[in-house]
Amino acid sequence: MNGIDMKQRRELPMRLYRSVLVFAIACALLPSAATYAQFTKLDWKLTTVGKVRQVLTNMGTLNKARTNYPGLINAEFPAGSREEHLYQGGIWVGAIAPTGDTLVSMTQAHFTPNEFYPTSNNWDTVWVGSKGDTLHIPYWPNYACVSDQDFVCRYSDYNLLNVENHVPLYLDITQTTYSWSSGQLDEFLLHRYYITPKKFPLKECYIAFWMHGSAGTIDASDNFIDEFTHWFPAYHMAMDEDAPGGDDGTAISPVGFSVLRPVDNVQKWTFKYYEHEELPTTDPQCYKEMASGTIMPDRIERARAHIIQGFGPFTIAVGDTMVVEMGEIFGYGVAGALKNASYLQFLKSKNFQVPSPPPRPVLRVTTANHEVSFDWKPLSGATNPEVYTDANRGDTISHPFEGYRLYKSTKSSEGPWTLLAEYDVIDDVGYNTGLQYNYKDTGLLNNVEVYYTLTAFSKPDNVINFPSQETSLSANMKVVVPGTAPPATVGEVAAVPNPYRGDIAYNSYNPPWERPSGNRPWWMEQDRRIQFINLPAQCQIKIFTLAGDLVNTIDHADPNKGYEDWNLTSHIGQAIASGIYLFTVQDVTNGKVQVGKFVIIK
Repeated sequence: MNGIDMKQRRELPMRLYRSVLVFAIACALLPSAATYAQFTKLDWKLTTVGKVRQVLTNMGTLNKARTNYPGLINAEFPAGSREEHLYQGGIWVGAIAPTGDTLVSMTQAHFTPNEFYPTSNNWDTVWVGSKGDTLHIPYWPNYACVSDQDFVCRYSDYNLLNVENHVPLYLDITQTTYSWSSGQLDEFLLHRYYITPKKFPLKECYIAFWMHGSAGTIDASDNFIDEFTHWFPAYHMAMDEDAPGGDDGTAISPVGFSVLRPVDNVQKWTFKYYEHEELPTTDPQCYKEMASGTIMPDRIERARAHIIQGFGPFTIAVGDTMVVEMGEIFGYGVAGALKNASYLQFLKSKNFQVPSPPPRPVLRVTTANHEVSFDWKPLSGATNPEVYTDANRGDTISHPFEGYRLYKSTKSSEGPWTLLAEYDVIDDVGYNTGLQYNYKDTGLLNNVEVYYTLTAFSKPDNVINFPSQETSLSANMKVVVPGTAPPATVGEVAAVPNPYRGDIAYNSYNPPWERPSGNRPWWMEQDRRIQFINLPAQCQIKIFTLAGDLVNTIDHADPNKGYEDWNLTSHIGQAIASGIYLFTVQDVTNGKVQVGKFVIIK
């Protein structure tokens, strides 16, 4: 069974109530999406500014949980690699209730339902902002963003009161997640949890992070069963490292959960891993495990990475708030991850107030025949990265902007990127080329996607030995299709390539003539492509066999695009055979018709 099937099968159903009057009936029914929507506003967001692509939900989970997140990858590093790292992850809070019971509320666990939910208010979503922004959140007025991409959400363990086998601790948790775009800061995330008891104090309280790691390519069938697990006490970090080889290859990066706060007054640390069948499931079992104070030796035989990392005890009064910080660490190998864990501790010592990149420059694009032109001169009244200031620098430079970089990729929106041009101010830093605001890329293949991005970068801060900061590559990415404007009418329509040869790997061209659809990295039969070019703005294409049988019809209506793609299938979805095919193109506006032909060789 492959990893995707496992994810689908491990989703556990919960029963929800509709109202007090029909509570007994509703508890006997499986929930529908509409039922959830009555009581909770589920939302998700994906980090996009650095090298980490992590989905976060307003249920406190590091996977999709019960949201409608459509992706298959929960924690990708580096971006675009299809390298997965987490099947599940989330925070647990355990304590002794006034009844004497040991209760544990979990955002995510392997064999128990999700226990934290937001309210049904429209604003109880995942809020997004960046450094310099102020978010007007009802439960956090005038929230000042800290990083290049802040996420803010809130969830409670009592918003849904009939979660199966769940007795709430009556906790509110507000979570912030910080991510950064530039070098030294873009290989980790920081999650901060504000935990507030609302009904009774938490006694003998322990916090834990649950990790089910799955490091390796998402396209493998066993990427969740060949993991090593490690504990690094200097960083209070549990780590999942992919074992080398196997169906999932050798992962570029491990994934670690490093506790940064609180650490000074912790009496017990727990690091335990489990066989699949031995995982704790009841509240008393989970509390006992997270409060055990056991540090297991590193596991260096291949196994699933089911990890609980606990610490405590604490006492939290009703209405008081305890702050917990956890760094989600990636890197190039274990050594790279440890370096990043160390750097995150440095960042914490600066209260995460460090020099920032300039604001994202505005990139304007113009397409033409076989070429693309770019312009990024700051316009009056618009964002101007050249005049930004940064109060967190250690030097006295009032305007630390240094220059622009233009990048290109023929592969995907995540790169790999090739530097086309770099222009910087004339001073004693960098190449001293002088600023320019225009670039033309020529010799391009018409009607084929190319990816570009423009960044702005700062001067390094030599006083605190902080490197130059650059805006996010992904934040300014543009998908560009060079080509001519639609002609006035038919007459020059053609089908390309002609002949189409089934023995040619068109997907291996640079740029690829044929690309896999969606996030799928491999080519499939449905990705074949013939392109009808030089189409007028409104027309209808009909494709026939040589015997005159209609194969397919394509309607075209686009004043800016003079082409349409066809994947060599009939109107009923069958792949067509080798042969000579005819096509007609009728201009809808004037009725003119052009006839042509093309050849398919398979």
